Amino acid sequence: MPERSSAPPLPTDPIPRPPGTRADMPVGDPLRLEIAAAAARLIADGGLDYGSAKRKAVQQLLDGDAPPRGAMPDNTEVDAALREHLALFDEDHPARVARMRRVALALMHALADYRPYLAGAVWKGIVAEHAPIHLQLFHDDVKDIEIRLLDDGVEFEVGEVPHFRDEGGRRAVEALTTTWRGEPVMLSLYPVDDLRGALRGVPAERGDADAVARLLAATPGDLG
Repeated sequence: MPERSSAPPLPTDPIPRPPGTRADMPVGDPLRLEIAAAAARLIADGGLDYGSAKRKAVQQLLDGDAPPRGAMPDNTEVDAALREHLALFDEDHPARVARMRRVALALMHALADYRPYLAGAVWKGIVAEHAPIHLQLFHDDVKDIEIRLLDDGVEFEVGEVPHFRDEGGRRAVEALTTTWRGEPVMLSLYPVDDLRGALRGVPAERGDADAVARLLAATPGDLG
């Protein structure tokens, strides 16, 4: 008789994904996929960002040695590993995604004047615990956005995040962190010109309110 695999079957994923998103782990170099899986665990369990998670995964797996050329996974591979990890080990994940997408859509409607787009974990449907709703706002007057939030009684902290077009992380934009309807929120602020070309690519890296509404409409009723 053939030997049975001891690995648990991957549960069916009920979470609607942005068009073009992979449903399975890519096939590739075993070390590359192992690093991606280790990074995904660090993101899910430790709240690390992608860059830090990949570096720490390499340290853990290679005892501090540099990885061979081509062994470092890209963020798409880490996304796939994280999706698999959450499907296996986080039973609350589907309901969390649905809840945070609903809150995100409500906030996008409230901030409609600033061309909001949902990005990050909630857009992709891979929301580890404590991951924020990440809205990218496109408006040429940052102070106008800050004053609007203060007038609405929304307190926030000011920081920076890397620009989405700068993979090296050397260019930063202002980011406001707050809580809205009980969920953590990060608002990254971009000039309107940065929206040019931002909607290209498959899978899409961000979506407007209509795109988020379509994801919610495809969500099974028992996750609402």
